[in-house]
Amino acid sequence: MLLRRQLLDAIAAGEVDVVFRRQKRPTVKTGGTLRTPVGVLDIVRIEPVDLTGITAADARRAGYDDVDALVADLTAKPDGEFYRVEVRLGGADPRIALRNDDRLTADVVAELTARLDRLDAGRRGPWTRQFLALIAEHPHVRAPDLAASVGWDTPPFKEHVRKLKALGLTISHSPGYELSPRGRALLDVLEGA
Repeated sequence: MLLRRQLLDAIAAGEVDVVFRRQKRPTVKTGGTLRTPVGVLDIVRIEPVDLTGITAADARRAGYDDVDALVADLTAKPDGEFYRVEVRLGGADPRIALRNDDRLTADVVAELTARLDRLDAGRRGPWTRQFLALIAEHPHVRAPDLAASVGWDTPPFKEHVRKLKALGLTISHSPGYELSPRGRALLDVLEGA
């Protein structure tokens, strides 16, 4: 479930606690979480909704002035079911603390190296160290340009960089990426080995 930054800020400020979506199938589930730029959102409840069941209070809780404005946004998308999603800010994104932790013990280096090795064992072959070095050498360069420089299509390139981000090794920007302090520390160890 993609949410605009303005909406995320309103959720973080406690101004919005309901989101409406039109989707072929839900991409979140009750009790789940969603990592966002403002932190982790708790998915309190998701349920199908009929447009006639949306109230003025629902519209206000979703950040709209009235039901008509909300329905206009929902029906702009041509197909899918309508869902009402109750959300709340659950806390900070744990990847932020992780990516800032550059004190890598021998055990942490061994664990990260093993994780990189498992990623490299996929059908694409080794790529993790190449991507770390590429991002270190070219921070804030657009993903399509980085992908082309190593002969990859942009979507799989981005998907693979997200795997490095999940380990706390990269930071996403608009445009491009940079190594996190943790990623820089790991790359220094790997290049020195």
